Amino acid sequence: MSQDTLFDKVWDLHKVSSLPGGSDQIFIGLHLIHEVTSPQAFGALKDKNLKVKFPSRTVATVDHIVPTDNQSRPFKDNLAEQMIDTLERNCLQHKINFFNIGSGNQGIVHVVAPELGLTQPGMTIACGDSHTSTHGAFGSIAFGIGTSQVRDVLATQTIAMNKLKVRQIWCDNKLSSGVYAKDLVLHIINKLGVKAGVGFAYEFAGPAIDELSMEERMTICNMSIEGGARCGYINPDEKTFSYIKNKLYAPKNENWDKALLWWKSLKSDENSIYDDVIKLDASKVEPTVTWGITPGQSLGINQQIPQLADLSPNDQFIAEEAYEYMGFKPGQSIKDTPVDVCFIGSCTNGRISDLRVAAKVLKDKKVSEKVKAFVVPGSEKVATEAKKEGLDEIFKDSGFQWREPGCSMCLAMNSDKLIGNQVSASSSNRNFKGRQGSPSGRTLLMSPAMVAAAAINGKVSDVREFINI
Repeated sequence: MSQDTLFDKVWDLHKVSSLPGGSDQIFIGLHLIHEVTSPQAFGALKDKNLKVKFPSRTVATVDHIVPTDNQSRPFKDNLAEQMIDTLERNCLQHKINFFNIGSGNQGIVHVVAPELGLTQPGMTIACGDSHTSTHGAFGSIAFGIGTSQVRDVLATQTIAMNKLKVRQIWCDNKLSSGVYAKDLVLHIINKLGVKAGVGFAYEFAGPAIDELSMEERMTICNMSIEGGARCGYINPDEKTFSYIKNKLYAPKNENWDKALLWWKSLKSDENSIYDDVIKLDASKVEPTVTWGITPGQSLGINQQIPQLADLSPNDQFIAEEAYEYMGFKPGQSIKDTPVDVCFIGSCTNGRISDLRVAAKVLKDKKVSEKVKAFVVPGSEKVATEAKKEGLDEIFKDSGFQWREPGCSMCLAMNSDKLIGNQVSASSSNRNFKGRQGSPSGRTLLMSPAMVAAAAINGKVSDVREFINI
């Protein structure tokens, strides 16, 4: 009887050969590309006079460098214009399907692929972006890769990798009101550490994970990379199948029935053997906010920033650096920290459900005069849906700026940047030094609902106080 995890099954199905040195050559079922990590890869193909091996398995969009305030061409930023122009020409030359601005399907690569039904269980997916782990929410094995590997996948549709160990993270019970997937995954990373996942794939499981919507599961898998894991995944279930059904690229008619049968066979066996199992109680998680310079430096809204003596020797060095950079003192409460900028968006939390939750908090309320707040839909589809539901008007009436789809201030490779040492309440995924465009800018990661609460009060606040009014 099989004792394989989903990871083992998908890996073995896509293994082309064993390579000298212990790594495997893995076939990539879907290759997602964008404008930032693909130009050099296409350049390398040109130098060697190579073609894209499987153009039909390659899909492109533009997200990182696109401005979110004015997307008319040519872009004001010459480098951004050059990058989108290069991607357009490369896709045309190699006959790659490109979802450009105005196509109705443009957006952040990890938002676009699932909403089009490109992301499916049992796939291997690669993209030149670390948060490719997002797609694991569908029971696929999805890796972020570097530019040289983007070149390899374009040329051969394969990559060389060492097989990962598998850690199951079992989440008991369910999240309480006002606590979201973002809080849960920040809590997990805090408990395990930002390097704990090195060499692992994370399998998220248990009643709390089963309860989550597909979009919430994407948030969990998106941030598995922040815990050091190479990928994170969730076994497919009825929610997965229901989400994919009737999407543009979903299997149709008898192919759907065949796909469903296969997808159901992929989930980890009941007696699967894991390299490690971690168990935690999701009902104990409260709204969570980062206070430091790694996603692991987080705490519940009612907790205090840790004392140096309470941390392990490994964590003390980075904590001292974080105190100094963030301007926090050990023992200080995170609640009521003033914020200057509030950002809702990114591949972690720029989906329609994220916007709905934030809009619910903001309805009939006003953003603090001290705060610049803006919301960036994750895709043109999300923007269209939000407008249909009137969410854009709720945001605008509250004082939020409504922007066009893109990565925006998640990494600030566009005009959306922090200024000086501004403090940002952000629904994105990284709070590294300078991540949001200013070398001294300070980022507090939290759920979209918590960002909305912070925008209203002008300071870090407990969203449950708004939900329970």
